[in-house]
Amino acid sequence: PNMKRDSCPRTALLCLVVLCCSRALAAGGLNRTRPSLHGHHEKGKEGQVLHRSKRGWVWNQFFVIEEYTGPDPVLVGRLHSDIDSGDGNIKYILSGEGAGIIFVIDDKSGNIHATKTLDREERAQYTLTAQAVDRHTNRPLEPPSEFIVKVQDINDNPPEFLHENYHANVPERSNVGTSVIQVTASDADDPTYGNSAKLVYSILEGQPYFSVEAQTGIIRTALPNMDREAKEEYHVVIQAKDMGGHMGGLSGTTKVTITLTDVNDNPPKFPQSVYQMAVSEAAVPGEEVGRVKAKDPDIGENGLVAYSIIDGDGVDAFEITTDYETQEGVVKLKKLLDFETKKSYSLKVEAANIHIDPKFISNGPFKDTVTVKVAVEDADEPPVFLKPSYVFEVHENAASGTVVGKVHAKDPDAANSAIRYSIDRHTDLERYFMINAEDGNIKTIKALDREEIPWHNISVFAVEVHKQHQEAKVPVAIKVIDVNDNAPKFAATYEAFVCENARSNQQFITISAEDKDDAANGPRFIFSLPPDITHNPNFTLRDNRDNTASVLVRREGFSRQKQDLYLLPIVISDGGVPPLSSTNTLTIRVCGCDSSGSLLSCNAEAYVLNAGLSTGALVAILACIVILLVIVVLFVTLKRQKKEPLIVFEEEDVRENIITYDDEGGGEEDTEAFDIATLQNPDGINGFVPRKDIKPEYQYLPRPGLRPAPNSVDVDDFISTRIQEADNDPTAPPYDSIQIYGYEGRGSVAGSLSSLESATTDSDLDYDYLQNWGPRFKKLADLYGSKDTFDDDS
Repeated sequence: PNMKRDSCPRTALLCLVVLCCSRALAAGGLNRTRPSLHGHHEKGKEGQVLHRSKRGWVWNQFFVIEEYTGPDPVLVGRLHSDIDSGDGNIKYILSGEGAGIIFVIDDKSGNIHATKTLDREERAQYTLTAQAVDRHTNRPLEPPSEFIVKVQDINDNPPEFLHENYHANVPERSNVGTSVIQVTASDADDPTYGNSAKLVYSILEGQPYFSVEAQTGIIRTALPNMDREAKEEYHVVIQAKDMGGHMGGLSGTTKVTITLTDVNDNPPKFPQSVYQMAVSEAAVPGEEVGRVKAKDPDIGENGLVAYSIIDGDGVDAFEITTDYETQEGVVKLKKLLDFETKKSYSLKVEAANIHIDPKFISNGPFKDTVTVKVAVEDADEPPVFLKPSYVFEVHENAASGTVVGKVHAKDPDAANSAIRYSIDRHTDLERYFMINAEDGNIKTIKALDREEIPWHNISVFAVEVHKQHQEAKVPVAIKVIDVNDNAPKFAATYEAFVCENARSNQQFITISAEDKDDAANGPRFIFSLPPDITHNPNFTLRDNRDNTASVLVRREGFSRQKQDLYLLPIVISDGGVPPLSSTNTLTIRVCGCDSSGSLLSCNAEAYVLNAGLSTGALVAILACIVILLVIVVLFVTLKRQKKEPLIVFEEEDVRENIITYDDEGGGEEDTEAFDIATLQNPDGINGFVPRKDIKPEYQYLPRPGLRPAPNSVDVDDFISTRIQEADNDPTAPPYDSIQIYGYEGRGSVAGSLSSLESATTDSDLDYDYLQNWGPRFKKLADLYGSKDTFDDDS
């Protein structure tokens, strides 16, 4: 029974495939007919014989269903030629896309089968080429022809949306049908065959707020007046189903998050009708009094609120600003308050939206008002001066104790405490003034000088008698009025010059005056000569009436030899009351001038030397002398210089053993390049080589016959001789023979610094401490400590 149940679906599927193939074969004309070698004759309208040839291959497209999973290959179609008599001499060949891999052909019957499962979404069609050839010779019997095998679609792909999640925004209170977003799904099936790719959209979640158009996937609002303040976010699920939405179709879903954006549909509202605030009368303008806040459920610019004072008796005393970070109205003090004058204020504050949407103007008005009551609190205030500043005047040089002026302050509090006054001594370091602590009268302590300080700026303190911490301060400016106490004098130190050849009534200088007093007691200045020299025979004075005067020559013919200096007293008076005057002396020198009046010399000696050389000539002569001296010094210096020779020649040529720096030498037989005598020391020439490193026990006598010649040039013999001497020397330790060439010279007055012989000398030094220095100093301890040991042994 199980086999029967399993075979039933297979039989039905095979029948369906055969039915489809049969229908495709019938529709496409899959059989081929071989054209006859003899033509078929027909007569035309005018008796013309027409020849019609038979077509060789006649077919349309082949079809094969996708995703076939049966046990046998799918029959796609059959190729047959009318020349095929069934004797097996014709061979059918298939080539092209998928030939031999996906599609195979029976070369005898021409049946084409699909051996693999096909997927239309991977490839929709295949192009193949069919040909009939002779089986034995492979000679083509028919020309090749192409045909197409199309993969027939089945509904095997569900719809898929472009995005798994969508996000969209729509303004709150939008009209019904307002478009929110369009979602799009795609189906990989063939849209040209059946309804496998025909999609229909529907909404699974989100009713009754939203709807979706079945064909386009456009989501629209379905309810009016959706309020963001009530619910801001909605989650909608959209389904796309193929097969036109009919039963059996495949489907896919996506999620859409829809957010309602804010519009200004709510006016601001104060949570209470009255706000109570208090402020001290001591508060300064700009100080915060309190805050109010109107609540607006809208957000962003739709929730912005501006505050203003529209009415009340405190409009001039208070102001309100908006804190846009907290959306609060800040009430601030605008001017100083006085508890004794007014104890409370009432304000009407309005809060209004800044941005209003005309669509929702009917929901208005978009503003609200509230009453703010401010109570003024009493404070212990400092004294208050009747004026913000004082200006007084006093004459200079007034006697000590002169009254300058009076300041007055009072306590604004109800207690009206007594006031005491004092001067800030930081503003009156020289102590020019004093003040009466009881009544505030300011007096001078010493005389004032307008020319020294024209204005005095001091500060006066007022404090309550019983509350020293409460004080007030006021600036007081005192102007020192000028009196005529300074006589005029020359504006500068004048020194006049008059030419010997000056003409009568010639002006040679203009003088002016100055006065330290102000303009009322200074100019205009009057210039005159003293009464006793009014008729001065030499000079006269002319007042220019512009605070200057001109000095003129009264006579001609001045001489420096007779008198070269004149002193002219001049009297200067000011315009003060009473006027003051002073006598000033003008120094006049007599000078020599040329014909044009230019000054040449004012010294009496110059008149005697005028026949000599001029100053320019003397300067030229001195310059020539200096130049000559410089030339002589340079010439002598150059003559004394010697040219030093580049090479110092001496009697003894120290380059005895140096030939040239680039000479390599001639080897062992080259006896000219090196003098072997340089290896010999004076003692070695005599056959005796003193050793400097040991103390010999007896004097070594040189052996005869081994002394080398002083001028020997045979290096081999010289070295052999030295080796023989070292081998036969009983005093020589087994050092290398090259040690004998370490000659240091003779006759040194310095003694040896070696300590090797110090062991044989008497010494008071104690070296026993070396025994305590460890093994690293053991050798030294043995050398220097052996003396005591020897003494003990003896």
